[in-house]
Amino acid sequence: MLRLSVLDQSPVAEGKTGAQALHDTLDLARLADGLGYTRYWVAEHHGGPMLAGPSPEVLIGPIAAATERIRVGSGGVMLPHYSPLKVAESFSVLAGLFGERIDLGLGRAAGTDPLTTYALQRDRRTAAPDDFPQQLVELLAYLEDTFPEGHSFAHLAQLPGRPEKPEPWLLGSSAQSAIWAAELGLPYAFADFISPGNEAIAADYRGRFQHSERLREPRVAVAAWVLAADTEEEAQRLAASHRMAFKMLRRGRLIPVPPPEKALRFLASEGDDPAAPPAGRRAIVGAIDKVRAQVEELAAGYGADEVIVVTITHDHQARRRSYELLADAFDLPGTPVGAAATSGADRS
Repeated sequence: MLRLSVLDQSPVAEGKTGAQALHDTLDLARLADGLGYTRYWVAEHHGGPMLAGPSPEVLIGPIAAATERIRVGSGGVMLPHYSPLKVAESFSVLAGLFGERIDLGLGRAAGTDPLTTYALQRDRRTAAPDDFPQQLVELLAYLEDTFPEGHSFAHLAQLPGRPEKPEPWLLGSSAQSAIWAAELGLPYAFADFISPGNEAIAADYRGRFQHSERLREPRVAVAAWVLAADTEEEAQRLAASHRMAFKMLRRGRLIPVPPPEKALRFLASEGDDPAAPPAGRRAIVGAIDKVRAQVEELAAGYGADEVIVVTITHDHQARRRSYELLADAFDLPGTPVGAAATSGADRS
């Protein structure tokens, strides 16, 4: 059975605040928990008005405390910004508090523009080294207490949350990330919503996979941009908000998520087809029967048994409704849609 999960980027709607967006994240997490989604990941983005999630390690705790069953984690922590020890300690604390529910998704990208990347550096005298593979190996050694005997860092692997530990995942949108995940025996989540049509990368990961104590068999999840609504027309109307915001991002203008009517006027003024996905991106948008078929096709193409769904709308209730429709269409083992729809707080 295909599993569904959530990647929440904590979108900030025009006319709302970042604080409201963070409360919407908690509300959506409670909904996803009740509906039977497998995991709830929060992203790391810096320096813009559209997304309110720069610190997944801070947000995971409140989400895990507000939910009961769902796995909670990062999608992901952008490791080049941080000390591997500090990341290991932070996620060990989370695992100590919430047991086996904590995932540590790791990425190599900056999650922002070059200036903000520079501002995040502790030492600004020179560019940070490109040593992600070494960072990753060190981080795993802390989590698994596998430093060689006599290593100067070995004593630091006695992390505060033991014996609990997070499950590490490697995230990626390129061929290189798949190679690292395979060599290290890690589960792999591919961001098709960033780099679509790369089923061959997932196949290469499976072909290269090195069996280990971490993971006996390769595991692939694919992250996709999905928006379902009660009708095709409503889904396309709602999706216009993200299409406008993404087009402005490509022009170097970061904006909050605009309301659909404003976005439709903008797209019309640009001569764009409002039903077309952003250039170079895949978006699964429509009524639920169409969306379900395309999600299943995407998962089959990647050989994935899990699809991690990211959805951005101006109206939080529309985002909730999309996840409700998906849960119902895929028979997730949670609260029926009608019951879930009445349980969340309206913060729109």
